[in-house]
Amino acid sequence: MKELVIEAERKNLPKVQGFIDEQLEAASCPALTQIAIDVAVEEIFVNIASYAYSPEIGTVMIQVTVHEDPLSAKITLIDHGRPYNPLEKPDPDPTLTVRQRKKGGLGIYMVKQSMDKVNYEYRDGKNILTIEKILR
Repeated sequence: MKELVIEAERKNLPKVQGFIDEQLEAASCPALTQIAIDVAVEEIFVNIASYAYSPEIGTVMIQVTVHEDPLSAKITLIDHGRPYNPLEKPDPDPTLTVRQRKKGGLGIYMVKQSMDKVNYEYRDGKNILTIEKILR
């Protein structure tokens, strides 16, 4: 497992994605799968940076584990911000137009649709959001 602890600020997104990409490239992750993971991590990290500690700034711990059988990546983002389970938010209706749809919720919906597993727990004063993707 590789780990990065970084301040939850939007300006740190390129460092976060560089860290994730380094681990995925070492595992020979296909480009399209890597892009899907990058988009999911971006959504989660930006949400933490925008809402978890506001108006203060806290940290996010990002853990990446690559498993061999099947070849997959498990990425966990941990923060000490306000408790919030984004998976409890109802999924938006994808058949509605942008104007008909309520604001918000589309990003986490995309994460749930593009990853093989998404899990949230609040434990010991920490939000722990884990995504998993088979690297094919």
